[in-house]
Amino acid sequence: MSEKNGMLLVIGSGLSVYREYLLSTAARRARAAGHELWLINGTTPSWQRPYVDGWTLMNVHDHDNLNATAHKLAAERPVVGVLCWDEPLVIPSATIAEELGVPGLSVEGVLGCRDKYRSRRLLTGAGLRQPAYAYATDLDQARRAATEIGYPVVVKPRALGASIGVVLIQDQKQLDEAFRVAVDASLIGPEPYRGGALVEEWLDGPEISVDGAVFQGEYQPMFVARKQIGLQPYFEELGHIVDAADPLLSDPELRALLVETHRALGVQDAVTHTEVKLTRHGPVVVEVNGRLGGDLIPYVGKLATGIDPGAVIVDIATGARPDLTPSLRRVVGVRFGYPRRDCRVVSLSVPRPEIDPADDEPASGQGAAGLAASGAMVSPGTELRLPPGGYIARHSFVVCQAPDRDTCASLLRAASNQVRLVAEPIGPPPPEASFQMPAGLLDVEVE
Repeated sequence: MSEKNGMLLVIGSGLSVYREYLLSTAARRARAAGHELWLINGTTPSWQRPYVDGWTLMNVHDHDNLNATAHKLAAERPVVGVLCWDEPLVIPSATIAEELGVPGLSVEGVLGCRDKYRSRRLLTGAGLRQPAYAYATDLDQARRAATEIGYPVVVKPRALGASIGVVLIQDQKQLDEAFRVAVDASLIGPEPYRGGALVEEWLDGPEISVDGAVFQGEYQPMFVARKQIGLQPYFEELGHIVDAADPLLSDPELRALLVETHRALGVQDAVTHTEVKLTRHGPVVVEVNGRLGGDLIPYVGKLATGIDPGAVIVDIATGARPDLTPSLRRVVGVRFGYPRRDCRVVSLSVPRPEIDPADDEPASGQGAAGLAASGAMVSPGTELRLPPGGYIARHSFVVCQAPDRDTCASLLRAASNQVRLVAEPIGPPPPEASFQMPAGLLDVEVE
Protein backbone atom coordinates (compact mmCIF):
# COMPACT_ATOMS: atom_id res chain seq x y z
CA MET A 1 0.00 0.00 0.00
CA SER A 2 1.27 3.48 -0.82
CA GLU A 3 2.18 5.71 2.11
CA LYS A 4 2.05 8.93 0.09
CA ASN A 5 -1.07 10.16 1.92
CA GLY A 6 0.34 9.54 5.38
CA MET A 7 -0.51 7.56 8.46
CA LEU A 8 -3.24 7.74 11.10
CA LEU A 9 -2.19 6.80 14.62
CA VAL A 10 -4.78 4.81 16.59
CA ILE A 11 -4.08 5.21 20.32
CA GLY A 12 -5.57 2.12 22.00
CA SER A 13 -8.17 -0.09 20.34
CA GLY A 14 -10.48 -0.90 23.24
CA LEU A 15 -12.26 -4.23 23.62
CA SER A 16 -13.49 -6.00 20.48
CA VAL A 17 -17.05 -6.36 21.79
CA TYR A 18 -17.34 -2.59 22.23
CA ARG A 19 -15.10 -1.22 19.47
CA GLU A 20 -14.42 -3.64 16.60
CA TYR A 21 -17.28 -2.21 14.54
CA LEU A 22 -15.60 1.21 14.92
CA LEU A 23 -12.05 0.15 14.01
CA SER A 24 -13.34 -1.77 10.97
CA THR A 25 -15.22 1.19 9.50
CA ALA A 26 -12.41 3.61 10.35
CA ALA A 27 -10.04 1.33 8.44
CA ARG A 28 -12.27 1.35 5.36
CA ARG A 29 -12.51 5.14 5.43
CA ALA A 30 -8.79 5.60 5.96
CA ARG A 31 -7.78 3.21 3.21
CA ALA A 32 -10.22 4.77 0.78
CA ALA A 33 -8.36 8.04 1.37
CA GLY A 34 -4.98 6.34 0.92
CA HIS A 35 -4.01 6.43 4.60
CA GLU A 36 -2.42 3.74 6.74
CA LEU A 37 -3.68 2.91 10.22
CA TRP A 38 -0.94 2.35 12.81
CA LEU A 39 -2.08 1.02 16.17
CA ILE A 40 -0.28 1.85 19.42
CA ASN A 41 -1.67 -0.66 21.89
CA GLY A 42 -1.10 -2.26 25.28
CA THR A 43 -1.68 -5.85 24.17
CA THR A 44 -0.62 -7.84 21.12
CA PRO A 45 -3.20 -7.30 18.36
CA SER A 46 -5.42 -10.25 17.45
CA TRP A 47 -8.86 -9.22 16.13
CA GLN A 48 -7.37 -5.80 15.24
CA ARG A 49 -4.90 -7.18 12.67
CA PRO A 50 -7.17 -7.11 9.58
CA TYR A 51 -7.83 -3.42 10.14
CA VAL A 52 -4.36 -2.01 10.82
CA ASP A 53 -1.22 -1.76 8.70
CA GLY A 54 1.13 -2.13 11.65
CA TRP A 55 1.38 -1.68 15.37
CA THR A 56 3.60 -0.75 18.28
CA LEU A 57 3.21 -2.73 21.51
CA MET A 58 3.85 -0.77 24.71
CA ASN A 59 2.43 0.32 28.03
CA VAL A 60 0.03 2.98 26.74
CA HIS A 61 -0.58 4.23 30.29
CA ASP A 62 3.02 5.45 30.46
CA HIS A 63 2.08 8.75 28.85
CA ASP A 64 5.61 10.10 28.51
CA ASN A 65 6.71 6.99 26.66
CA LEU A 66 3.51 7.01 24.60
CA ASN A 67 4.24 10.57 23.50
CA ALA A 68 7.84 9.74 22.65
CA THR A 69 6.71 6.70 20.64
CA ALA A 70 4.25 8.78 18.62
CA HIS A 71 6.93 11.36 17.84
CA LYS A 72 9.35 8.62 16.79
CA LEU A 73 6.77 7.20 14.38
CA ALA A 74 6.07 10.69 13.04
CA ALA A 75 9.78 11.14 12.33
CA GLU A 76 9.76 7.99 10.20
CA ARG A 77 6.68 8.74 8.08
CA PRO A 78 4.09 11.54 7.82
CA VAL A 79 1.30 11.42 10.42
CA VAL A 80 -1.93 13.00 9.16
CA GLY A 81 -4.15 12.38 12.18
CA VAL A 82 -4.61 10.79 15.60
CA LEU A 83 -7.60 8.60 16.53
CA CYS A 84 -8.62 7.74 20.08
CA TRP A 85 -11.90 6.47 21.53
CA ASP A 86 -10.41 5.01 24.72
CA GLU A 87 -11.35 7.22 27.71
CA PRO A 88 -8.13 6.73 29.75
CA LEU A 89 -6.05 7.79 26.72
CA VAL A 90 -7.86 10.88 25.44
CA ILE A 91 -5.57 13.35 27.29
CA PRO A 92 -2.25 11.99 25.94
CA SER A 93 -3.82 11.55 22.48
CA ALA A 94 -4.87 15.21 22.42
CA THR A 95 -1.35 16.20 23.45
CA ILE A 96 0.14 14.10 20.65
CA ALA A 97 -2.21 15.58 18.02
CA GLU A 98 -1.48 19.11 19.16
CA GLU A 99 2.29 18.61 19.16
CA LEU A 100 2.23 16.96 15.73
CA GLY A 101 0.13 19.80 14.35
CA VAL A 102 -2.80 17.68 13.15
CA PRO A 103 -6.52 18.31 13.78
CA GLY A 104 -7.78 17.12 17.15
CA LEU A 105 -9.62 17.80 20.35
CA SER A 106 -6.79 20.05 21.66
CA VAL A 107 -5.36 19.87 25.15
CA GLU A 108 -7.61 22.71 26.32
CA GLY A 109 -10.67 20.91 24.98
CA VAL A 110 -9.81 17.50 26.40
CA LEU A 111 -9.14 18.90 29.88
CA GLY A 112 -12.46 20.72 29.75
CA CYS A 113 -14.15 17.39 29.08
CA ARG A 114 -12.12 14.97 31.22
CA ASP A 115 -11.94 17.08 34.39
CA LYS A 116 -15.53 17.33 35.63
CA TYR A 117 -14.68 20.07 38.11
CA ARG A 118 -13.09 22.16 35.34
CA SER A 119 -16.15 21.49 33.15
CA ARG A 120 -18.52 22.78 35.82
CA ARG A 121 -16.49 25.96 36.29
CA LEU A 122 -16.22 26.65 32.55
CA LEU A 123 -19.90 26.06 31.89
CA THR A 124 -20.95 28.12 34.89
CA GLY A 125 -18.64 30.92 33.75
CA ALA A 126 -20.27 30.81 30.31
CA GLY A 127 -23.67 31.41 31.89
CA LEU A 128 -25.01 27.93 31.13
CA ARG A 129 -27.43 26.25 33.51
CA GLN A 130 -25.54 23.97 35.92
CA PRO A 131 -26.28 22.12 39.15
CA ALA A 132 -24.92 23.57 42.39
CA TYR A 133 -21.57 21.89 43.01
CA ALA A 134 -18.41 21.83 45.11
CA TYR A 135 -15.14 19.93 45.07
CA ALA A 136 -14.29 18.30 48.40
CA THR A 137 -10.83 17.05 49.23
CA ASP A 138 -11.89 15.53 52.55
CA LEU A 139 -15.00 14.31 54.31
CA ASP A 140 -15.56 17.49 56.34
CA GLN A 141 -15.62 19.55 53.16
CA ALA A 142 -18.02 17.07 51.58
CA ARG A 143 -20.37 17.30 54.56
CA ARG A 144 -20.39 21.10 54.45
CA ALA A 145 -20.93 21.13 50.69
CA ALA A 146 -23.84 18.70 50.85
CA THR A 147 -25.50 20.73 53.61
CA GLU A 148 -25.13 23.96 51.63
CA ILE A 149 -26.38 22.42 48.38
CA GLY A 150 -29.23 20.52 50.04
CA TYR A 151 -30.07 16.84 49.82
CA PRO A 152 -30.36 14.75 47.71
CA VAL A 153 -26.88 15.15 46.21
CA VAL A 154 -24.67 13.16 43.87
CA VAL A 155 -21.09 12.32 44.87
CA LYS A 156 -18.70 11.43 42.05
CA PRO A 157 -15.00 11.12 41.18
CA ARG A 158 -13.51 14.09 39.38
CA ALA A 159 -12.22 12.35 36.24
CA LEU A 160 -13.70 8.90 35.63
CA GLY A 161 -16.16 7.59 33.06
CA ALA A 162 -18.86 4.93 32.91
CA SER A 163 -20.49 6.22 36.13
CA ILE A 164 -17.85 4.44 38.22
CA GLY A 165 -17.97 5.64 41.81
CA VAL A 166 -21.02 7.87 41.24
CA VAL A 167 -23.57 7.65 44.08
CA LEU A 168 -26.91 9.33 44.77
CA ILE A 169 -27.45 10.01 48.48
CA GLN A 170 -30.62 11.16 50.20
CA ASP A 171 -29.31 12.38 53.56
CA GLN A 172 -26.21 12.93 55.68
CA LYS A 173 -26.25 9.37 57.05
CA GLN A 174 -25.32 8.09 53.58
CA LEU A 175 -22.66 10.69 52.82
CA ASP A 176 -19.63 9.17 54.56
CA GLU A 177 -19.87 5.86 52.70
CA ALA A 178 -20.63 7.55 49.36
CA PHE A 179 -17.59 9.80 49.72
CA ARG A 180 -15.39 6.76 50.47
CA VAL A 181 -16.76 4.95 47.39
CA ALA A 182 -16.05 7.96 45.14
CA VAL A 183 -12.54 8.48 46.52
CA ASP A 184 -11.63 4.79 46.23
CA ALA A 185 -12.84 4.74 42.62
CA SER A 186 -10.86 7.89 41.79
CA LEU A 187 -7.62 6.05 42.51
CA ILE A 188 -7.86 4.17 39.19
CA GLY A 189 -8.18 7.46 37.27
CA PRO A 190 -5.59 9.99 36.08
CA GLU A 191 -3.05 10.73 38.81
CA PRO A 192 -3.68 14.51 39.02
CA TYR A 193 -7.35 13.88 39.86
CA ARG A 194 -7.04 11.12 42.45
CA GLY A 195 -8.57 11.65 45.87
CA GLY A 196 -11.44 13.95 46.70
CA ALA A 197 -14.84 14.02 45.02
CA LEU A 198 -17.40 16.33 43.48
CA VAL A 199 -20.60 16.95 45.43
CA GLU A 200 -23.43 18.07 43.16
CA GLU A 201 -27.10 18.96 43.28
CA TRP A 202 -29.29 16.09 42.13
CA LEU A 203 -30.94 16.80 38.76
CA ASP A 204 -34.31 15.12 38.40
CA GLY A 205 -35.59 14.03 35.01
CA PRO A 206 -34.77 11.57 32.20
CA GLU A 207 -31.22 11.39 30.88
CA ILE A 208 -30.10 11.30 27.27
CA SER A 209 -26.78 11.30 25.47
CA VAL A 210 -25.89 13.02 22.23
CA ASP A 211 -23.02 11.92 20.02
CA GLY A 212 -21.92 14.84 17.87
CA ALA A 213 -19.13 16.08 15.64
CA VAL A 214 -17.18 19.31 15.98
CA PHE A 215 -15.42 20.45 12.81
CA GLN A 216 -13.35 23.63 13.02
CA GLY A 217 -15.41 24.69 16.04
CA GLU A 218 -18.81 24.00 14.44
CA TYR A 219 -20.91 21.49 16.41
CA GLN A 220 -23.48 19.19 14.79
CA PRO A 221 -25.36 16.34 16.53
CA MET A 222 -25.38 12.88 14.95
CA PHE A 223 -27.89 10.98 17.09
CA VAL A 224 -29.65 11.06 20.46
CA ALA A 225 -29.78 8.02 22.76
CA ARG A 226 -32.46 7.67 25.43
CA LYS A 227 -30.92 6.00 28.50
CA GLN A 228 -32.19 3.36 30.85
CA ILE A 229 -30.40 3.71 34.20
CA GLY A 230 -30.65 1.28 37.12
CA LEU A 231 -29.13 -0.17 40.29
CA GLN A 232 -29.70 3.01 42.29
CA PRO A 233 -28.22 4.64 44.27
CA TYR A 234 -25.63 3.95 41.58
CA PHE A 235 -25.95 4.89 37.92
CA GLU A 236 -25.39 1.78 35.85
CA GLU A 237 -26.45 2.30 32.23
CA LEU A 238 -28.61 -0.72 31.40
CA GLY A 239 -29.50 0.23 27.85
CA HIS A 240 -30.09 2.89 25.21
CA ILE A 241 -32.55 3.53 22.38
CA VAL A 242 -31.76 5.68 19.33
CA ASP A 243 -34.59 7.02 17.15
CA ALA A 244 -33.35 8.53 13.88
CA ALA A 245 -36.40 10.81 13.95
CA ASP A 246 -36.08 11.79 17.61
CA PRO A 247 -37.62 15.27 17.97
CA LEU A 248 -34.81 16.25 20.34
CA LEU A 249 -32.46 16.39 17.34
CA SER A 250 -34.27 19.51 16.16
CA ASP A 251 -35.05 20.98 19.59
CA PRO A 252 -33.67 24.56 19.47
CA GLU A 253 -33.00 24.80 23.22
CA LEU A 254 -31.03 21.55 23.31
CA ARG A 255 -29.14 22.43 20.12
CA ALA A 256 -28.15 25.84 21.49
CA LEU A 257 -27.01 24.27 24.77
CA LEU A 258 -24.79 21.77 22.94
CA VAL A 259 -23.26 24.44 20.72
CA GLU A 260 -22.52 26.79 23.61
CA THR A 261 -21.21 23.96 25.80
CA HIS A 262 -18.61 22.89 23.25
CA ARG A 263 -17.60 26.49 22.66
CA ALA A 264 -17.14 27.07 26.40
CA LEU A 265 -15.02 23.93 26.76
CA GLY A 266 -12.75 24.90 23.87
CA VAL A 267 -13.54 21.90 21.64
CA GLN A 268 -12.45 22.53 18.03
CA ASP A 269 -12.11 19.25 16.08
CA ALA A 270 -13.50 16.13 17.71
CA VAL A 271 -16.30 13.64 18.07
CA THR A 272 -17.92 13.96 21.51
CA HIS A 273 -20.44 12.20 23.71
CA THR A 274 -22.53 14.61 25.80
CA GLU A 275 -24.80 13.48 28.64
CA VAL A 276 -27.79 15.69 29.36
CA LYS A 277 -30.58 15.69 31.96
CA LEU A 278 -33.99 16.89 30.77
CA THR A 279 -35.09 18.76 33.89
CA ARG A 280 -38.28 20.73 34.49
CA HIS A 281 -36.19 23.88 34.02
CA GLY A 282 -34.79 22.73 30.69
CA PRO A 283 -31.86 20.60 29.52
CA VAL A 284 -28.71 20.60 31.68
CA VAL A 285 -25.35 19.14 30.67
CA VAL A 286 -24.17 16.42 33.05
CA GLU A 287 -20.81 15.91 31.34
CA VAL A 288 -19.04 15.95 27.98
CA ASN A 289 -16.71 13.12 26.97
CA GLY A 290 -13.98 13.89 24.46
CA ARG A 291 -14.61 10.73 22.47
CA LEU A 292 -17.40 8.72 20.89
CA GLY A 293 -19.91 7.16 23.26
CA GLY A 294 -19.39 3.73 24.75
CA ASP A 295 -22.05 1.10 25.45
CA LEU A 296 -22.33 0.33 21.70
CA ILE A 297 -24.22 3.62 21.32
CA PRO A 298 -22.33 4.61 18.13
CA TYR A 299 -23.07 1.16 16.67
CA VAL A 300 -26.76 1.49 17.51
CA GLY A 301 -26.71 5.04 16.14
CA LYS A 302 -25.22 3.82 12.88
CA LEU A 303 -27.91 1.14 12.51
CA ALA A 304 -30.62 3.71 13.24
CA THR A 305 -29.43 6.65 11.13
CA GLY A 306 -26.89 5.30 8.65
CA ILE A 307 -24.33 7.84 9.88
CA ASP A 308 -21.01 5.98 10.18
CA PRO A 309 -19.08 7.15 13.29
CA GLY A 310 -15.92 5.40 12.10
CA ALA A 311 -15.93 7.45 8.90
CA VAL A 312 -16.76 10.64 10.79
CA ILE A 313 -13.86 10.29 13.23
CA VAL A 314 -11.39 9.66 10.38
CA ASP A 315 -12.68 12.66 8.43
CA ILE A 316 -12.35 15.03 11.39
CA ALA A 317 -8.93 13.69 12.32
CA THR A 318 -7.66 14.38 8.80
CA GLY A 319 -9.23 17.84 8.45
CA ALA A 320 -12.13 16.86 6.18
CA ARG A 321 -15.71 18.02 6.77
CA PRO A 322 -17.74 14.92 7.71
CA ASP A 323 -21.03 14.02 6.04
CA LEU A 324 -23.66 13.81 8.81
CA THR A 325 -26.65 13.28 6.51
CA PRO A 326 -28.79 10.37 7.81
CA SER A 327 -29.60 7.71 5.22
CA LEU A 328 -31.87 5.53 7.41
CA ARG A 329 -34.92 6.17 9.57
CA ARG A 330 -34.94 3.41 12.15
CA VAL A 331 -35.38 2.94 15.89
CA VAL A 332 -32.66 0.70 17.34
CA GLY A 333 -31.80 -0.09 20.94
CA VAL A 334 -29.33 -2.04 23.05
CA ARG A 335 -29.93 -3.71 26.42
CA PHE A 336 -27.22 -5.19 28.65
CA GLY A 337 -27.65 -8.23 30.89
CA TYR A 338 -26.66 -7.88 34.56
CA PRO A 339 -26.67 -10.53 37.30
CA ARG A 340 -28.93 -10.12 40.31
CA ARG A 341 -26.01 -10.47 42.73
CA ASP A 342 -22.23 -10.82 42.76
CA CYS A 343 -21.39 -14.07 41.03
CA ARG A 344 -18.95 -16.20 39.06
CA VAL A 345 -20.14 -17.16 35.57
CA VAL A 346 -20.57 -20.87 34.91
CA SER A 347 -22.23 -20.73 31.50
CA LEU A 348 -24.05 -18.22 29.31
CA SER A 349 -26.18 -18.41 26.18
CA VAL A 350 -27.87 -15.66 24.18
CA PRO A 351 -30.70 -15.75 21.61
CA ARG A 352 -29.86 -15.79 17.93
CA PRO A 353 -30.60 -12.69 15.84
CA GLU A 354 -33.85 -12.78 13.88
CA ILE A 355 -33.10 -10.09 11.31
CA ASP A 356 -30.11 -8.71 9.44
CA PRO A 357 -29.97 -4.92 9.79
CA ALA A 358 -27.87 -4.79 6.61
CA ASP A 359 -30.78 -6.07 4.50
CA ASP A 360 -32.12 -3.76 1.81
CA GLU A 361 -34.47 -1.13 3.18
CA PRO A 362 -38.14 -0.81 2.23
CA ALA A 363 -39.39 2.53 0.96
CA SER A 364 -39.98 3.73 4.53
CA GLY A 365 -36.33 3.14 5.43
CA GLN A 366 -37.40 1.54 8.74
CA GLY A 367 -36.40 -2.04 8.04
CA ALA A 368 -37.79 -5.18 9.67
CA ALA A 369 -38.51 -5.41 13.40
CA GLY A 370 -36.78 -7.89 15.68
CA LEU A 371 -33.53 -8.96 17.31
CA ALA A 372 -30.66 -7.64 15.15
CA ALA A 373 -27.60 -8.62 17.20
CA SER A 374 -26.64 -10.35 20.43
CA GLY A 375 -23.52 -11.47 22.19
CA ALA A 376 -21.93 -12.87 25.31
CA MET A 377 -19.60 -10.36 26.97
CA VAL A 378 -17.88 -12.68 29.46
CA SER A 379 -16.52 -16.22 29.55
CA PRO A 380 -16.99 -18.93 32.18
CA GLY A 381 -15.04 -18.17 35.33
CA THR A 382 -15.49 -14.40 35.10
CA GLU A 383 -16.43 -12.72 38.37
CA LEU A 384 -19.16 -10.09 38.09
CA ARG A 385 -19.47 -7.60 40.95
CA LEU A 386 -22.26 -5.05 41.31
CA PRO A 387 -21.66 -1.58 42.79
CA PRO A 388 -19.95 -0.57 44.97
CA GLY A 389 -17.67 -3.63 44.81
CA GLY A 390 -17.58 -3.43 41.01
CA TYR A 391 -19.18 -1.73 38.04
CA ILE A 392 -20.36 -2.58 34.53
CA ALA A 393 -20.99 -6.19 35.55
CA ARG A 394 -22.46 -7.04 32.16
CA HIS A 395 -22.67 -10.57 30.90
CA SER A 396 -24.46 -10.04 27.57
CA PHE A 397 -26.13 -7.64 25.18
CA VAL A 398 -29.05 -7.67 22.76
CA VAL A 399 -29.77 -5.15 19.97
CA CYS A 400 -33.27 -4.77 18.57
CA GLN A 401 -34.80 -2.78 15.72
CA ALA A 402 -38.40 -1.55 15.58
CA PRO A 403 -40.67 1.09 14.01
CA ASP A 404 -41.01 3.08 17.26
CA ARG A 405 -39.42 3.45 20.70
CA ASP A 406 -42.15 1.63 22.67
CA THR A 407 -41.99 -1.41 20.38
CA CYS A 408 -38.20 -1.36 20.54
CA ALA A 409 -38.27 -1.34 24.35
CA SER A 410 -40.70 -4.26 24.34
CA LEU A 411 -38.51 -6.26 21.95
CA LEU A 412 -35.43 -5.56 24.08
CA ARG A 413 -37.19 -6.85 27.21
CA ALA A 414 -38.29 -10.00 25.41
CA ALA A 415 -34.82 -10.66 23.99
CA SER A 416 -33.18 -10.04 27.37
CA ASN A 417 -35.51 -12.60 28.94
CA GLN A 418 -34.10 -15.22 26.54
CA VAL A 419 -30.55 -14.81 27.86
CA ARG A 420 -29.60 -17.78 30.03
CA LEU A 421 -27.00 -17.17 32.74
CA VAL A 422 -25.82 -19.95 35.04
CA ALA A 423 -23.67 -18.57 37.84
CA GLU A 424 -22.55 -19.32 41.37
CA PRO A 425 -22.73 -16.66 44.09
CA ILE A 426 -19.53 -15.18 45.51
CA GLY A 427 -18.91 -13.26 48.68
CA PRO A 428 -18.09 -9.55 48.85
CA PRO A 429 -14.51 -8.42 48.30
CA PRO A 430 -12.48 -8.21 51.53
CA PRO A 431 -12.60 -4.78 53.21
CA GLU A 432 -8.89 -4.19 52.65
CA ALA A 433 -9.06 -5.01 48.91
CA SER A 434 -8.13 -2.14 46.59
CA PHE A 435 -10.58 -1.12 43.92
CA GLN A 436 -9.95 -2.93 40.63
CA MET A 437 -10.92 -2.11 37.07
CA PRO A 438 -14.11 -4.10 36.36
CA ALA A 439 -13.86 -6.93 33.84
CA GLY A 440 -16.38 -5.26 31.55
CA LEU A 441 -15.03 -1.72 31.66
CA LEU A 442 -15.47 0.21 28.43
CA ASP A 443 -12.33 0.70 26.42
CA VAL A 444 -9.94 -1.18 28.71
CA GLU A 445 -7.92 -3.88 27.01
CA VAL A 446 -6.98 -6.90 29.13
CA GLU A 447 -4.73 -9.87 28.47
